[in-house]
Amino acid sequence: MTFGFAPASAAASTSAASANRLLEPAEWAAAGIPLLRNPREVVSGLHARHHPQPATAVVAVLDPDERLQASASFVRRQAPADGWMFRNALLAQLRRVIPHDLRRRTPVRTAVLLYCREGDARWTEEDGAWMWGLRDACTLHGLRCGAYITLTRDGWQVLGEGRGGRRPHSASPPEPFATSEAPPPLPRTGGAASEILRRAAAAR
Repeated sequence: MTFGFAPASAAASTSAASANRLLEPAEWAAAGIPLLRNPREVVSGLHARHHPQPATAVVAVLDPDERLQASASFVRRQAPADGWMFRNALLAQLRRVIPHDLRRRTPVRTAVLLYCREGDARWTEEDGAWMWGLRDACTLHGLRCGAYITLTRDGWQVLGEGRGGRRPHSASPPEPFATSEAPPPLPRTGGAASEILRRAAAAR
């Protein structure tokens, strides 16, 4: 597993990284983040639903089958990257769109974060702050911490997994909703009750 690093004006010290509450790529890779079975479908679905522009974060909650349960998007405030601030912003959005799972012994739902930003796909300290914020927000809301995905002009990338694609990207038009977000089919029934319902519908 490899990571790229964006050039910085000065190397951040360990104390500075701790103060800003960010996760280094090695820490993220060692955290046991569950892999997405179909990351492109997740990315395309969130892109179609929220149309993110640069500086937009999209947090989504997936069920065990990776079906979208809830999602919210918001624009990042113009302030230095700090994981604690990002954690609070993500937690506020999660509390707004879905009940917590703190009563469960083991989390069953997973939160993922898609962040649309300028620059290339290489890891930055801002990404590290979002990673820290996502992990902490998930803990406080009773969720599993899932993938952190960047959306740039180069396309999308799941950091820590080495998976990505060229579309969608930060300037592409929304794609059709992913199949995972399509409404579930009506239940199939049979027998006399089904025939009665069919006749009643036809008579309307």
